[in-house]
Amino acid sequence: MADISAALVKSLRDKTGAGMMDCKKALTETDGDIEAAVDWLRKNGLAAAAKKSGRAASEGLVGIAIGGSIGALVEINAETDFVARNENFQEFVGALATLALDSGGDFDTLRTTAFPGAGGSVEDRQTELVATIGENIHLRRCVTLSVENGVVASYMHGATVANQGRIGVLVGLESTGDKAALEALGKQIAMHVAAARPEAVSIADLDVATLERERSVLADQARASGKPEEIVEKMVEGRLRKYYEEVALLEQVFVVDGETKISKVLEAAAGDVGAPVAIAGFLCFALGEGVEKEESDFAAEVAAQVAG
Repeated sequence: MADISAALVKSLRDKTGAGMMDCKKALTETDGDIEAAVDWLRKNGLAAAAKKSGRAASEGLVGIAIGGSIGALVEINAETDFVARNENFQEFVGALATLALDSGGDFDTLRTTAFPGAGGSVEDRQTELVATIGENIHLRRCVTLSVENGVVASYMHGATVANQGRIGVLVGLESTGDKAALEALGKQIAMHVAAARPEAVSIADLDVATLERERSVLADQARASGKPEEIVEKMVEGRLRKYYEEVALLEQVFVVDGETKISKVLEAAAGDVGAPVAIAGFLCFALGEGVEKEESDFAAEVAAQVAG
């Protein structure tokens, strides 16, 4: 039997896009003949992943997992929303969310982690799903959020199954108070984050460069009104306060009651939970955000197929 080296396996993987374990098996089955191995993978539907990997994928699912004082978010993309209802895909998303808890949110670590019961890595299992489901599927991103004392609460909007849907949010609350009350508060704030989409917890956490750019734009707008410079400065400060209310979580009005600032909600909650409450951080994944979606001309596609 031929020696199946790591270099040979990598060569076959680069050539076909199939998983490492599948490549090794193909080479073993074909006594190290790389071209025969390519055919073996094609016959078993595993080399098809290479062709599908270039197709746009902006659908799929966001997954959440909570483990004690840490929470994880993952986004797994596919080409169509039908895949989100596929049980194998849902199992993959759920497993990756759980595995992400141990990866510390490191993308490369998660990608190369052994997939439970599959005999290969997460990446290998992903390649298998591409072949069996027939769409480009990929792990897009993963993050974790933790607290020292308190809870990490979650909310999933547009859930397809438990902890999987279109918008996932984690909120970390630091407090020594009652855990059940903190969980309830955290879920409400997570719902708020999903709706209001803040950029940072507080004004101090906002990006300095972004603030300066916003200040510059507001100043130019105010000067265009022809007002004196001292009036311009007051106008800018007033508009900045409005800007803070839009992007800083603590400055936003709570969507649940429509009138109380989040900072005041936390102050009031201290009495209910039995201790002061602070937001340690939040994370939000909206499915497909930032992904360029392909615009297809169906008539052109049909014409091209007829011509071909």
